[in-house]
Amino acid sequence: MKHDELIREFEALAEQLGVTIRNEKGDFDGGYCILKDERILVVNKRLSPNRKAAVLAVGLNAIGLENVFLKPVIRAYVDDEVARVRVKAEQSTPKAAVDEQSPAHD
Repeated sequence: MKHDELIREFEALAEQLGVTIRNEKGDFDGGYCILKDERILVVNKRLSPNRKAAVLAVGLNAIGLENVFLKPVIRAYVDDEVARVRVKAEQSTPKAAVDEQSPAHD
């Protein structure tokens, strides 16, 4: 599925979930937030379609998609992007911080 198609799917999903997508300019990629009781996904309008799709996937996942039907190709894309972000975060976390967060095994 092309990134423009993914974006349209994510926009429809956001509408179904009552989430507003705001395309804004700035020095950020985007993400999910709550502003005055309104659920919002902010996306940098200058992102390429592949980055925009990724931001929407991760942001919608943050809202909670466990009980929402998604087409298998959409579910796979969301899962892949969330895993990619998780790996990237783990790689950027200093080893000492990871060791401190891990439970001790005796």
